[in-house]
Amino acid sequence: MTTTPHPLVTRAQLLAGELLLPQAERVDQEGVPASHVEAVKRAGLLGVVAPQEYGGADAPVAVARETAEILAGACCSTWFVQTQHHTPVKLLATYDSPVREKLLRPLATGELMAGIAFAHVRAFPRVTVRAVPEEGGWRFEGRVPWYTGWGLNDVMLLAGVTDTAEVVFVFAEAREQPGLRASAPMRLAALTAARTVSLELDGLRVPEEAVVLRTPQEEFAQVDLPRAANASPAVFGIAYAALDLVARTPDGEETARSLRARLDEVRRDAYALADQPVTPGCVPERLAVKTRAYDLLRAATTAAIVAGGGRAMGLGSRAQRLAREGMFLLVQGQTAEARRTHLGSLASG
Repeated sequence: MTTTPHPLVTRAQLLAGELLLPQAERVDQEGVPASHVEAVKRAGLLGVVAPQEYGGADAPVAVARETAEILAGACCSTWFVQTQHHTPVKLLATYDSPVREKLLRPLATGELMAGIAFAHVRAFPRVTVRAVPEEGGWRFEGRVPWYTGWGLNDVMLLAGVTDTAEVVFVFAEAREQPGLRASAPMRLAALTAARTVSLELDGLRVPEEAVVLRTPQEEFAQVDLPRAANASPAVFGIAYAALDLVARTPDGEETARSLRARLDEVRRDAYALADQPVTPGCVPERLAVKTRAYDLLRAATTAAIVAGGGRAMGLGSRAQRLAREGMFLLVQGQTAEARRTHLGSLASG
């Protein structure tokens, strides 16, 4: 992993080394504590991509990626909770709206923390959350299958689809209220600690001034699908962390060196593609590189398990935690096209 010289990268490294990594196995079993979120806020990492005029760092994309790698490699559950926050910040910074002036500064400075409830829109033409216009605002009906950070977030970016195939993005308070009910926290094979629930929407009413964006579903997909096709920095963070474990074992140094060289190459390719403008037909190439990154993630975490031997089967094992977190990343933000590409690669490999 290359290190980008920037104060936020230094703060992320300190946070990872002094707090996140030493407590990662405990957090994995007990849940992300509010104190971890507060530590991320104090480090300024919730404002990495936010505009400076609103109190953010407006850091280069390379810094945002590297801080994500560092946090994910140290404690993927904490990374996953806080990574939800950055998309609402980017959306508010991109589109002018009344809610921008209300929320962007407190989100950029970490005074408030946001979660996201819009991945279900990718299932279109199946609509799981419907947005219905009403006088003075909108009513939301349906079910959000996944919402991460419940009990840690202050607000959520919620999306629904109208009868005319328009996607409506709004901000709502991340708490139970009339028309919004959360399930019990899900017990998952990995990242149970991230406090993921489903949300039942039964007439949740949101005022018009809470709307940040309305866009045709087709236009949303044209922006979202290429972005979702990019390899996540967390994949590289977990893979490098696993290789660090392998390199410290008696027989693992050469294996770690070989896999690291391949991982460095795929990382360069993935980020170079992500930096290119979106063009028609760019998704297959990005998905191909993303799949190569998955292959190396799987190899790295498998090597950590093998190098750890029987001890890696214990729930307190770092290698086992990384392997489960790597499994989670294989399906995090998965689209239908990404699934087909990955399965096809596995069949031909």
